[in-house]
Amino acid sequence: MRSLTALALVLAAAPALAAPPKVMTDIPAVHALAAGVMGDLGTPGILLDQGADAHHFQLRPSQAKALSQADLLLWIGPRMTPWLERAVAGVGLAGESLILIEAPGTFRRDFGATPEEDGHAHDHDHDHAQADEQHADEEQDHAAADDHGHAHAKSGLDPHAWLDPENARVWTRLIAAKLADRDPDNAAVYATNAQATLAAIDAAEAQVRATLAPVGDAPIMVFHDAYGYFADHFGLHVAGAIALGDAADPGAGRLDALRDDLRHDGIACIFPEAQHDPAYIAAIVEGTPSRVGAPLDPSGSMLDYGPALYPALLTGLAHTIADCVTGAGG
Repeated sequence: MRSLTALALVLAAAPALAAPPKVMTDIPAVHALAAGVMGDLGTPGILLDQGADAHHFQLRPSQAKALSQADLLLWIGPRMTPWLERAVAGVGLAGESLILIEAPGTFRRDFGATPEEDGHAHDHDHDHAQADEQHADEEQDHAAADDHGHAHAKSGLDPHAWLDPENARVWTRLIAAKLADRDPDNAAVYATNAQATLAAIDAAEAQVRATLAPVGDAPIMVFHDAYGYFADHFGLHVAGAIALGDAADPGAGRLDALRDDLRHDGIACIFPEAQHDPAYIAAIVEGTPSRVGAPLDPSGSMLDYGPALYPALLTGLAHTIADCVTGAGG
């Protein structure tokens, strides 16, 4: 009895360990990085439903409540999810909002830029003051475009920055540091988990390079202009996109022009995309030598959510592209 009493006194005197921060994320790739860093300490929330389009989404009341209670919101930024910018303003976020594409060390590119134009020797030491000023101007343009029912046009800042694995590494380290600041008792755990997440990214990148080696510079066409970071980093030749923006359905004139591109530019493969109507692909590929690949899923919205999603996203894109270009996909 005395030992039980003593144990009770010790437990009563011991300070209670703080709960891990409540983390909320926007898209599956960001959720995967946060989940990897948190590990067994907690599970980050995600606002985007599985299979949903990241550019166009509306929160349910329960999601808005969870967002308002978050200690840390990790998101790409309003260029990617303008609906989330409005939601953050509307719910009164209690915690910190961390826009990853604005984080120091993040490589940013513009739509349509070549690797030479955007300096993609992985020089992540950009003039952030100039970039932030440009970003603010672009946000004004983007907000105006949203008022007319369109997502980002094919100009200005490209928000699909998670498809560059070097950015994923930068963000993984940043997430670990932010969590450690809020939960110092578990700082060592976050650091260890971050190292494991970085190792998984390294392994996935090596696998992607091996998978894409036979592709070379074969020109491909995609549904929308989401793959610039991936193409720049891995040396792919994305010759064009069907949709000029994420929401814009191509008109008859554009479909005719794309059909001519397929005939005359030697496009090896054309890829549909998750959440978008594949009928446009069928409409332009008929009578051309181009092959139709399996759908690409740049945000990982069709994958199982969790820490393994980000490596699976990279390797899945590589396999889908390589299978079509090499003819392995049938």
